[in-house]
Amino acid sequence: MVTTNLLISDAKHVRTLTLNRPEALNAFDEALYDATADALAAAAADPDVSVVVLTGTGRAFSAGTDLNDLQARVTDPDFTEGTRGFIGLVDELAAFPKPLICAINGLGLGIGTTVIGFADLVFMASTARLKCPFTSLGVAPEAASSYLLPALIGRQNAAWLLLSSEWITAADALQMGLVWRVCEPDDLVAEATRHAEVLAARPLSSLIAVKSTMTAPHRAEVAAARERENAYFAELLGTTANSDALASFTGGASAGSAEAGSTA
Repeated sequence: MVTTNLLISDAKHVRTLTLNRPEALNAFDEALYDATADALAAAAADPDVSVVVLTGTGRAFSAGTDLNDLQARVTDPDFTEGTRGFIGLVDELAAFPKPLICAINGLGLGIGTTVIGFADLVFMASTARLKCPFTSLGVAPEAASSYLLPALIGRQNAAWLLLSSEWITAADALQMGLVWRVCEPDDLVAEATRHAEVLAARPLSSLIAVKSTMTAPHRAEVAAARERENAYFAELLGTTANSDALASFTGGASAGSAEAGSTA
C-alpha cells in the first residue's frame, strides 16, 4: 500500500513503514509527519500487527524536518501546519505499545536520529551516518532526546551527539550502544525483518506487557523532557542564530538536504 510519501507493507504480523521522499532525503514535511503518525496509530490498533519496522528509501533514512518547512514556520504567516505534525508523531512514538524496530539505511539527522530513543531495536547500515544538528541550527534538542539519549548511551556520548552537531558513523553508533546491530547495506532490511519475525511469532499480549513494563518507569521523565525541549525550541526558533543558520542552509541546498543540514 502507498500513501503519497509512505510505503506500508505487511507480512507475518510485521508491518514495514518506509519513508518515501527520496528526492528530499526522506525529510519530514507536514504531510509525512501526519502520514507516519497516522500509520503508527493504525499499527498500534491493528490486532494483526505485532511488530513495526521503520526504514527509508534511497540513500537516507531521514534528513529530519524539511528545512524549508522550518523556515516557513518562522517567516510565513500563512504556513499551514499538519493535523498531527512533529508533535503528533512523537506522541505516537512515545505511546506505541508494540515492538518498534528501526532499520537505518542511510543518513539520519534530527528526528532521523532521535527516533532511536523510542525504538526497541535498531539496525544500521555500515555506510549510514547520524547527526543531531541542533546547535548548528541554533535550536534545542527534541523528541525527549535530552533524556532518552543519556539513558541509552551515557551522558558523555549523548553530550557529544547533542552538543557537537558532528556526524556519527555506524561503527561509532555501535560502540556507543546507540544501535544494536550494524549490517551491510544490502542485508539491512532483511536482517531487521528476520528479527522482527522472531518477535512477531510470540504472543502479542506478552510483547505488549513486556514493553509496557520496560517503558513505564520512564514515561513521566519523557513527558517532562519534551516540555522542557519544546519551551527552549520555541524560545530559540527565529532568533538571530537560528535565522542565520536556516538562511545559510536553505539558501545553498535543496529541501531536506542532509549535506546542508536538517533538524527536528
